[in-house]
Amino acid sequence: MIIQDEEQLTAAAVLAETERAGDPRVKEIVQALVRHLHDFAREVRLTEKEFDTSINIVTRLGQLTTPSHNEVRLMAGSLGLSTLVALMNNGSEDKPTSANLLGPFWRQGSLAMNNGESIVRSPTEGPPLFCTGRIVDTDGTPVAGAEVDVWHASPAGLYENQDPEQAEWNLRGKFFSDEEGVLAFRSIKPSGYPIPIDGPVGELLTARERHPFRLAHLHALIHKPGYKTIASQLYSHDDPILETDAQFGVVQSLVGTYVRHKNEPAPGPDVTEPWYSLEFTFVVEPGEAWLPTPPVSGKRGTTPDDV
Repeated sequence: MIIQDEEQLTAAAVLAETERAGDPRVKEIVQALVRHLHDFAREVRLTEKEFDTSINIVTRLGQLTTPSHNEVRLMAGSLGLSTLVALMNNGSEDKPTSANLLGPFWRQGSLAMNNGESIVRSPTEGPPLFCTGRIVDTDGTPVAGAEVDVWHASPAGLYENQDPEQAEWNLRGKFFSDEEGVLAFRSIKPSGYPIPIDGPVGELLTARERHPFRLAHLHALIHKPGYKTIASQLYSHDDPILETDAQFGVVQSLVGTYVRHKNEPAPGPDVTEPWYSLEFTFVVEPGEAWLPTPPVSGKRGTTPDDV
């Protein structure tokens, strides 16, 4: 078609061409994408210079995504899109689940461990933390045999794949719920950290005059056939930026209480200093079990594309 004007371009040319799509869902998504993109450009009267800048931002998102860093997923979180998709697709108002952000640092392949074991694999400073989790369905029935992948950043604010000083798979592990739906592991208390700001995500935060910090949190990815796989994050109740998370991830049901113990014996006999405990019940719902694409796959500096 020879294009006459901007209105004809959208309706008679681009949208008309998408009618060729054989998959109804593909057609629905692509047509909605085209309509919203074109309407966005018209609403802000996007200039050619601004369009050029936008293309460069999208290009840099891809260029900065490496085996140990995912700038694209980081941007999705910074725009609130990741949380929106999680809220739309999990549970209901009367039967919510514990679904939340996957985040940009999950690595597939964590070692399977026995309940109660420690995920600290190299010397890592920080107060000891003893976690007990329970997996139940939306009716409160325990879910046995659920695979629970857990991970978190070190007190230095780095995940092990970002930090050559940490051992491979440090502060990562995979556990399985028992007949009562319970799992347990030992670690150190997570700390908050700034997200990487040397790319488009950092520029966007600066332009919006927002800080780049994530509050302290612990990740869990829960997977079992017959139940919808969920990613979850447990946030620290006492974190000073509980209400201003850079990734818009904090929902009330996932704020956990880290209890400090000073004069009580710890579950680990080697612990002589103050320690923390965390207990939390994760809620899952029946549905499709599938694993997401890992946002990262390796450790920084270990591949030619990630130095």
